[in-house]
Amino acid sequence: MTVTMFRAKLHRLRVTEADLDYEGSITIDEELLDAAGILPHEQVQVVNVNNGRRLWTYTIPAAPGSRTVCLNGPAARLAAPGDPIIAIAYAEMTPQEAEHHEATAALVGEGNEVDEVLALSAEERAHPENLPEDVAEGAVVA
Repeated sequence: MTVTMFRAKLHRLRVTEADLDYEGSITIDEELLDAAGILPHEQVQVVNVNNGRRLWTYTIPAAPGSRTVCLNGPAARLAAPGDPIIAIAYAEMTPQEAEHHEATAALVGEGNEVDEVLALSAEERAHPENLPEDVAEGAVVA
């Protein structure tokens, strides 16, 4: 048996573009993906903080340093430039692996700059009241 665990996230990215005519996906600055440990073409769940809309797509790396966050194709209808979003990657693992799993949360601030990268242990995920409020919210129900 395996369980699906939160593996990594980019917390409170700001959408910079929405391109309805592109085939699909989310384009994110390669440096931001690296900060969270999210791979190019990896499946992610995208959550719009403003309206609660959620979608599943895959990442496409944008030019390093561009701070681009672009929703493409039909996803472009789910967020507008300026909307804060959370991009979350998950992983399948055994319960034994999950006990020792450390998730990564890259907290993003103004201009889509990474403010802090947190390593969240299983203990911290089990007791989110010990984390900053906005991180705890995303750690449990991003």
